Amino acid sequence: MATNTGKGFRKGSVDDRSQLNLDKKGSKYVKRDTTTGRFVDLKEDDKPFKGVAHEPDKRKD
Repeated sequence: MATNTGKGFRKGSVDDRSQLNLDKKGSKYVKRDTTTGRFVDLKEDDKPFKGVAHEPDKRKD
C-alpha cells in the first residue's frame, strides 16, 4: 500500500490501480481500477499520477 511522505512523493505503489495515456502526445492520463476495469480519474495536467503503475501492468503476473 502506498503512503504519503509529506515530501512530495509516495512510498510504494498504489494497489489495484494502473494508468494509461489517452493521447499520443502524453498529455492526458487516466487512472483505471484493475479489478473492475473501470476508469476512476482523469488527470487535468500533462503529468502522470504519482505512485500508480503504467499499463501494461506486470505486477499481477
